[in-house]
Amino acid sequence: MDQSSSLKFLGSWADSHTHRVRLALKLKGLVFEYQEEDSVNPSPALLLHNPIYKKVPALLHDGRPVVESLVILQYIDETWTDDPIMHADPFERAIVRFWCHFADDKLGPAVGLVFSSAGEGQKAAVDQVHENLKLLERELRDGAFKGRRFFGGDNIGLLDIVLGCGSYWLAVFEEVMEVKLVDPDTFPLFHAWLRDFEEQKEVKETIPPIDKLLEHARGIRQMMLSLSTDTTTATTIGAPATGSTTSNNDAAVEEIGLLQESLVL
Repeated sequence: MDQSSSLKFLGSWADSHTHRVRLALKLKGLVFEYQEEDSVNPSPALLLHNPIYKKVPALLHDGRPVVESLVILQYIDETWTDDPIMHADPFERAIVRFWCHFADDKLGPAVGLVFSSAGEGQKAAVDQVHENLKLLERELRDGAFKGRRFFGGDNIGLLDIVLGCGSYWLAVFEEVMEVKLVDPDTFPLFHAWLRDFEEQKEVKETIPPIDKLLEHARGIRQMMLSLSTDTTTATTIGAPATGSTTSNNDAAVEEIGLLQESLVL
């Protein structure tokens, strides 16, 4: 019986967490129905199946929801055991889970700050990204992943999916923000891994075209700059802190925050 015949996947085209799940499903050769979601205005189905976080991704298997990308990835691997994305060894699995947490807890937020900040704040955020990449470079050179083509070994594994389906935003941010995040001379192993990851057939089928990603990122950046300008102008002319201006700004901040989440690891 084909267990994938009853899979439905709710995601958003620019969301890196959506890309994680989509790539895992492709690597497993699973067939699924896809529903595109608006990250700012979630559908009734998404609110029903993920009432706590109210965001993508959400995977429905036989009508039962599984949410949060890391949880979904591990569920997929445990349910469809062919072509595993996690190692059988418990210690190896523990190491991979740790670095997945690192990606979501440290590297991702640092990348997000590069996009949302300016001036000295942006410089500090870039430095933080570099410090995090140094840790990954060290692991590739001397640590648990030494000598491997991918973090998962000869094939793409869970950590490759988590890091890779977000690291492509680094190049987008470099162009939009005019900063340098991944210097091939400073991070040769990480840079080589990312280029190899991006060349895989399933990855190319998953990640949207770079021009579309650039347009999306520039649009969000422009929203942020406009909001900043509006707030500064209102403060300068003594506008009241309450009323429609504040309400509109609050709504815009919430929208930008949701969209920005989709841009990072």
